[in-house]
Amino acid sequence: MYKMYVLQHLTRCQTPRCVQALTCPCFAVCCSGSGEDSLDRLLPPSGAPRRKSATSLSKTEPPLLRTGTRTIYTAGRPPWYDEHGAQSKEAFVIGLCGGSASGKTTVANKIIEALDVPWVVLLSMDSFYKVLSPEEQALAASNDYNFDHPGAFDFELLVATLRKLKQGKSVKIPVYDFTTHRRQKDWKNVYGASVIIFEGIMSFADKELLQLLDMKIFVDTDSDIRLVRRLRRDITERGRDIEGVIKQYNKFVKPAFEQYIEPTMRLADIVVPRGGGNMVAIDLIVQHVHSQLEERELSVRALLASAQQTQPLPQTLSVLESTPQVRGLHTIIRSKETSRDEFIFYSKRLMRLLIEHALTFLPSQVSVTSTRVCPQGSCHHTCSAASSPQITGVSILRAGETMEPALRAVCKDVRIGKILIQTNLDSGEPELHYLRLPKDISEDHVILMDSTVSTGAAAMMAVRVLLDHEVQEDKIMLVSLLMAELGVHSVAYAFPKVKIITTAVDKSLDDNLHVIPGIGKQINTHTHYGSDSWSDEEDQEQPSY
Repeated sequence: MYKMYVLQHLTRCQTPRCVQALTCPCFAVCCSGSGEDSLDRLLPPSGAPRRKSATSLSKTEPPLLRTGTRTIYTAGRPPWYDEHGAQSKEAFVIGLCGGSASGKTTVANKIIEALDVPWVVLLSMDSFYKVLSPEEQALAASNDYNFDHPGAFDFELLVATLRKLKQGKSVKIPVYDFTTHRRQKDWKNVYGASVIIFEGIMSFADKELLQLLDMKIFVDTDSDIRLVRRLRRDITERGRDIEGVIKQYNKFVKPAFEQYIEPTMRLADIVVPRGGGNMVAIDLIVQHVHSQLEERELSVRALLASAQQTQPLPQTLSVLESTPQVRGLHTIIRSKETSRDEFIFYSKRLMRLLIEHALTFLPSQVSVTSTRVCPQGSCHHTCSAASSPQITGVSILRAGETMEPALRAVCKDVRIGKILIQTNLDSGEPELHYLRLPKDISEDHVILMDSTVSTGAAAMMAVRVLLDHEVQEDKIMLVSLLMAELGVHSVAYAFPKVKIITTAVDKSLDDNLHVIPGIGKQINTHTHYGSDSWSDEEDQEQPSY
């Protein structure tokens, strides 16, 4: 019946391409006999953005969602851990289920837009199709492979990935190519968020998967509308022919919906008729998610500042030996009378000594050579090019970038990563805005650099990011020019295996949580003498939140 309608349309329309035929107004007349009540009015507007599905994910997709009125960035993520550095709250996971082309992605985007929350991850089940064997690829080419069966999905990988995302950790998502039916070589990196929206035709088909979902939504759309949408999508976006799409629909898609998908509607907390056009249902969903997020709010910086630290300084702390040279450098950079040029010059010297001191804590298999290079006979360390294992420097932007030249001077071939953490002016909490780390950092010894540490909130967030990237805690060294006792205790208590290295520890903070006596704000105003501009040749990992 459906094939007859399409063939009638192609005969009447006489358009040179079937792609144009499916979007022609006379197609609705062939299907319904009435232009006024045609299915076209139930389709997305012609000017509406359409999901491109040649692959399950796009490597070039920016980490944001553009809407008609605003742009939602997946940056500025608030703390997802408590003052002890442990996972304080799991992400709120929304599961969207429904038949093929029922409008699940449209509903997901409507929810994201209405949520007005900048840290949301949209995860599609399309990315988790199994890799087909040569025999299965031949069946897929002739439209004889069933992609609408639970056995077509890699549920083991899917459950493991969603569980890590729910815990706030970073994951690698496969990119599935629908034209070759293979996973692309490069997988996409996705970082944890406060809200995760997971959509797919078999979202409710696995018991382990259901246990990870906090809210289950079923998108219920008329079968005729789903067929029209599937025809347009598969022909215009996936390079399929009309007969192949209809054959696959009648042989696999429709029976699978009746056998596997429709029965799971009883598991849903909310059923959304008519998909993305049902704004009443979407508003109810958004209200519930907002109430859940409010219950999970956390003020890490306030908890750190209010903590009573009466214990002695931790054993993981190492302070650079207070030699006459070090005391002299501190006297100069702490003085209000020090000029800008002098501050930069003497800060660089102190940073160089600090980095050299940090390298002495590397394991014995890392080769560190000592060479006398100063007229006074002082010993400077340089990191051997044959050093093993790999060393990576990560600067906490903005001020941490000023320490990169000292690290590069000592370790010539060191890889550098960057984490931008800013304080929210309204909440006073640190927020993660930008992240760019070298690939395969999990086995590296990481030198985490920040110029000053007061409460330790930003440093804790940076350490938490590294741990989420599978960096071992005992391979992280937090290196800072100056620290407050509160910051030292906070980091050491939360992460007892992290080595903390500094040139001095001041005892107190003022009402604005600045280190007293500290070194003022000069270190933030002179970040221009930090590392050179980022090289496109470096082997870096582009973030996606």
